[in-house]
Amino acid sequence: MNIRESGEMYLETVYILSQKSSTVRGVDIGAHMGFSKPSVSRAIGILKKDGLVVTDPQGYIRLTEAGEKRAKLIYERHTLLSRLLMNLGVDEETATEDACRIEHYISEKTFEAIKNHVREHSQS
Repeated sequence: MNIRESGEMYLETVYILSQKSSTVRGVDIGAHMGFSKPSVSRAIGILKKDGLVVTDPQGYIRLTEAGEKRAKLIYERHTLLSRLLMNLGVDEETATEDACRIEHYISEKTFEAIKNHVREHSQS
């Protein structure tokens, strides 16, 4: 399944918010991302159709197993790339913004190479 960058951003946001609270609502996602309720509703509908999130009768949003797996990968990419850029001397705000862009386009092969490089150099 190949979701767009915006879908990945929503998945990552649901993951981040679910780490802070046992309940995630569309309004929480909108506030976190700065998006309107209709935009959030549309995106969540697409993610539901793709089997990445479910909603309960109260409207709470939860990642499916597949959605959580995908969201964790996106979040791992974001945090590792942010840390790498900051270690190279990039300020935190720029590093975070750039990592957000890179995380959606970098190949699995390149990311694994970066992850191995960071792991090797953090042990020294």
